[in-house]
Amino acid sequence: MTNIIKNFWNDEEGATAIEYGLIAGLIAVALITVLGQVGEGLGGLFERIRAAITGAGTGTSSGT
Repeated sequence: MTNIIKNFWNDEEGATAIEYGLIAGLIAVALITVLGQVGEGLGGLFERIRAAITGAGTGTSSGT
Protein backbone atom coordinates (compact mmCIF):
# COMPACT_ATOMS: atom_id res chain seq x y z
CA MET A 1 0.00 0.00 0.00
CA THR A 2 2.86 2.35 0.79
CA ASN A 3 4.38 1.79 -2.66
CA ILE A 4 1.10 2.72 -4.36
CA ILE A 5 0.97 6.02 -2.47
CA LYS A 6 4.63 6.77 -3.24
CA ASN A 7 4.14 6.00 -6.93
CA PHE A 8 1.05 8.20 -7.06
CA TRP A 9 2.87 11.05 -5.30
CA ASN A 10 5.86 10.85 -7.67
CA ASP A 11 3.79 10.58 -10.87
CA GLU A 12 4.12 13.85 -12.82
CA GLU A 13 2.32 12.93 -16.05
CA GLY A 14 -0.81 14.86 -15.08
CA ALA A 15 1.20 17.98 -14.28
CA THR A 16 2.92 17.79 -17.66
CA ALA A 17 -0.42 17.49 -19.45
CA ILE A 18 -1.71 20.55 -17.59
CA GLU A 19 1.41 22.53 -18.55
CA TYR A 20 0.96 21.62 -22.21
CA GLY A 21 -2.69 22.63 -21.98
CA LEU A 22 -1.77 26.01 -20.51
CA ILE A 23 0.83 26.60 -23.22
CA ALA A 24 -1.70 25.70 -25.94
CA GLY A 25 -4.21 28.08 -24.36
CA LEU A 26 -1.72 30.95 -24.29
CA ILE A 27 -0.78 30.33 -27.92
CA ALA A 28 -4.47 30.36 -28.87
CA VAL A 29 -5.03 33.69 -27.11
CA ALA A 30 -1.98 35.20 -28.84
CA LEU A 31 -3.16 33.96 -32.25
CA ILE A 32 -6.66 35.34 -31.75
CA THR A 33 -5.24 38.72 -30.77
CA VAL A 34 -2.79 38.93 -33.67
CA LEU A 35 -5.22 37.62 -36.28
CA GLY A 36 -7.87 40.07 -35.08
CA GLN A 37 -5.50 42.98 -35.63
CA VAL A 38 -4.42 41.64 -39.03
CA GLY A 39 -8.08 41.26 -39.99
CA GLU A 40 -8.81 44.89 -39.13
CA GLY A 41 -5.82 46.01 -41.21
CA LEU A 42 -6.96 43.92 -44.15
CA GLY A 43 -10.45 45.36 -43.83
CA GLY A 44 -9.02 48.87 -44.15
CA LEU A 45 -6.89 47.85 -47.13
CA PHE A 46 -9.85 46.38 -48.99
CA GLU A 47 -11.93 49.46 -48.18
CA ARG A 48 -9.25 51.69 -49.75
CA ILE A 49 -9.11 49.41 -52.81
CA ARG A 50 -12.93 49.52 -53.10
CA ALA A 51 -12.88 53.32 -52.88
CA ALA A 52 -10.15 53.52 -55.54
CA ILE A 53 -12.05 51.22 -57.89
CA THR A 54 -15.30 53.09 -57.33
CA GLY A 55 -13.51 56.41 -57.94
CA ALA A 56 -11.89 55.05 -61.10
CA GLY A 57 -15.31 54.07 -62.45
CA THR A 58 -16.74 57.54 -61.86
CA GLY A 59 -13.63 59.51 -62.79
CA THR A 60 -13.01 60.83 -59.27
CA SER A 61 -10.18 60.17 -56.86
CA SER A 62 -10.47 58.89 -53.28
CA GLY A 63 -7.69 61.22 -52.13
CA THR A 64 -5.39 58.52 -50.72
